[in-house]
Amino acid sequence: MGEERATVLQSESLLVREGAGENSSSVTTTLVLSTFVAASISFGVGYIAGYTSPTQSVIMEDLGLSIAEFSLFGSLLNLGSILGALVSGKTVDLLGRKGTMWVLYIFYIVGWLAIAFAKVPWLLDVGRLLLGFSNGIAGYLLPVYLAEITPKNLRGRFTAGVQMMAILGLSTMYIVGPFINWRILALIGIIPSLVQLPLLIYIPESPRWLVNVGREEEFETVLRSLRGKKANVFEEAASIKDYTDSLKRLSGGGMLDLFQPKYYHSLIIGIGLKVLQHSGGSNAYTYYSGVIFTSAGLSKYVGLSTLAVIQMITAIVGASLIDKFGRRALLLVSSAGLCFGSFLTGISFLLQGHHLWSEEARILALISIWVYMGSYQAGMEGIPWVIVAEIFPINVKGAAGSLAGLTGNICSWTVSYNFNFLFQWSSAGTFFIYSAICGVCVIFIAKMVPETKGRTLEEIQASLTTSP
Repeated sequence: MGEERATVLQSESLLVREGAGENSSSVTTTLVLSTFVAASISFGVGYIAGYTSPTQSVIMEDLGLSIAEFSLFGSLLNLGSILGALVSGKTVDLLGRKGTMWVLYIFYIVGWLAIAFAKVPWLLDVGRLLLGFSNGIAGYLLPVYLAEITPKNLRGRFTAGVQMMAILGLSTMYIVGPFINWRILALIGIIPSLVQLPLLIYIPESPRWLVNVGREEEFETVLRSLRGKKANVFEEAASIKDYTDSLKRLSGGGMLDLFQPKYYHSLIIGIGLKVLQHSGGSNAYTYYSGVIFTSAGLSKYVGLSTLAVIQMITAIVGASLIDKFGRRALLLVSSAGLCFGSFLTGISFLLQGHHLWSEEARILALISIWVYMGSYQAGMEGIPWVIVAEIFPINVKGAAGSLAGLTGNICSWTVSYNFNFLFQWSSAGTFFIYSAICGVCVIFIAKMVPETKGRTLEEIQASLTTSP
């Protein structure tokens, strides 16, 4: 066993020195098509997340729901995501990245149909739960698939671009949601899945998954299609094979294998990021921004439409900067913006509660929500999953993805379910709590999170994995 570990460590060191044989690559048609399919799924994820914000009052009125019943409906997206996260790693490893996409579309279509034709609350809840289950799997699947098909010089931008599509879906819901019947909105949600189904036939499986399951001939063909016919993929293919083979000799990839001392550093980073990402109020702002705007004395329609524009602008900026300034820098700026934005939201409600500067407090509330959601979309929305996809080796990536998704979604459910009750208790105090959590997030990123830009997956993983 000692010689085996030494061999693996020598192999990892060789990969780091040689740069894992992955040269800068051009954009190919296959890569673009694969990214487009992933982006379509991401758009659907964002569309689902924004559904409750413009529809809360009309759904409650049409179906006679109480605040508690609608809070349950809203939070079931996260409960479903918890269930999806539990099986995401094993599902993606067993069925493959592409195979899992086929399964997702079935759940998306059935979930939206259940909501669109719901006459009773339980059917509405079932639909929301199914959509959450799909989102829980997709949250892990998309960054892993993209990280495994893109070359290192394009990985950050492509992954951030796909994450930006989730923001486009969310923004679309914010803009059109207030003007379209909630049942029609649910039917519109089926469209991305119908568009993607025929395209799935033409996209490749992840090359790293193929070599991990022993389909080496198909692996080389897929890698060449992703890099281009003229690209020299020999060194990259050899590096991926060597690294994957060395990992197979050490562990089987189960959940217990993840809790080895050599993975502790990666676990702290991955789980810590997901917990802090979802504990700082992001789901409260996303699901209930319409209620927040109305409570602050602002027009829900003006607030949601302007918020949609702000989110798109900051998402584009974040996606364009991720490979220039790096993941860590964007995370620091983003989390600091979350801390500041939620603090300002708390101040605005505090002023209104004491009937001070009422007009100025409303304007402050609007700006603070812009700051919070803009900061979130610029970094904290997507980068934590990017890092989780980068830092764990393929032999434990499935287990790590399930655990990260599970812990993050438990925090999401806690925030989304309790927001309405906390908001009734103290509107200002709620946002001060979120601000404090975001402040902890800034410190965590500064102390624990490494920079991963410009490095191959094998380099990143070798640098974080320590010998037990």
